[in-house]
Amino acid sequence: EKSLFIGALRDASAGCVTAVIPYLCYARKDRKSQPRDPITIRYVASLFEAVGTNRVLTLDVHNLAAFQNAFRCHTDHLEAKSLFVRYFAPLVRNEEVVVVSPDMGGIKRAEQFRQALANATGKTVSNAFMEKYRSKGVVSGETIVGEVKDKVALIIDDLISTGGTILRTASACRQLGAKHVYVAASHGVFVGVANEVLANAALDKVIVTNTIPPFRLNPEIAGSKLEILDAAPFFAAAMTRIHTGGSIVALLEE
Repeated sequence: EKSLFIGALRDASAGCVTAVIPYLCYARKDRKSQPRDPITIRYVASLFEAVGTNRVLTLDVHNLAAFQNAFRCHTDHLEAKSLFVRYFAPLVRNEEVVVVSPDMGGIKRAEQFRQALANATGKTVSNAFMEKYRSKGVVSGETIVGEVKDKVALIIDDLISTGGTILRTASACRQLGAKHVYVAASHGVFVGVANEVLANAALDKVIVTNTIPPFRLNPEIAGSKLEILDAAPFFAAAMTRIHTGGSIVALLEE
């Protein structure tokens, strides 16, 4: 529907069209993992470009390099890091904290959040990551690299789908003596067994932004375990800067 609307705007002689896509669907499939696999992010990019999109604005894609390479039009990529820092800084200011990546692929994202949280709280924040291997659809790996005992563990990821990855990580943190376990993810897709995952005692709280309404979740479970942060002002500030010549980089550093 968005692509049809953009096409109609271009037909009506719109000078410039920016597609604001809070959650870019199909972006996780950014390479061939086996022969004849589709590369869906490239097809989505082609669709938007075909109808005349000049610019795409989105939040925390799964693979930033793949996103930037898939689109030939101008792209702006926002990060929810600052929203999560503002949420967690007062909550953990007097605690020993460790930021945990649920896999090796998310280490850079977790490290950027760790540095921002350390700057906001003025104290040392340690890091850790969970090993994760995937073979023929089966996920394995049980080891956490890093110290989590007697600390508040903050698991950082870009999205939650079924929640299997975060539950594995949260359970491992608990087994190693973590005091509390919180999960922060930019996008809450919440499919499959996500209700059971959120209800699990290993998780104290799950924090997401409102890029996707949590309509698949049981309202009782969502009410007790889920915290939703509003990303709309963040997008509004970005749009203002885009159309007034401001800096998106400066916005991300605020």
